[in-house]
Amino acid sequence: MTEAREPTATKKRVLPPTYLLASIVAMVALRFLLPGWRIVTLPWSLLGLVPAGLGLALSIVADQAFKKHRTTVKPFEESTALVTSGAYAISRHPMYLGFALLLLGLAICLGALTPFLVVPLFAILMEFVFIGVEEQMMDATFGPPWRDYKNKVRRWL
Repeated sequence: MTEAREPTATKKRVLPPTYLLASIVAMVALRFLLPGWRIVTLPWSLLGLVPAGLGLALSIVADQAFKKHRTTVKPFEESTALVTSGAYAISRHPMYLGFALLLLGLAICLGALTPFLVVPLFAILMEFVFIGVEEQMMDATFGPPWRDYKNKVRRWL
């Protein structure tokens, strides 16, 4: 008699927007619980809306490019198209760049020193959790065209 096996469960992974949301929560918490020095005051702190808006727009444009080319936006899923135009002609990872700009803008709006610490931590986390793996997958999937693109376009900016 053989045992019935359950299908292998797909490993659930935390996606970049969840890291973004956690970073935003951390920044707001730091601002109010451990602000450090106030380094940007009103009305200058409102200038943070500029990088925040640019970051949001960049992320949306990059996401739409993936949809236009009918390829996945989710990390760790195999891409079906190598997108190299639009925002991807400027950065290999414009969505992550957009998220980082959004966080930088929020840090400026919050005005305190400690929220700024989250921005480089977020970028480093994206490098280690997503970007390295994504770039290995792109190399395996697209080979020479990916390597040519990689040599022409910077990872972040």
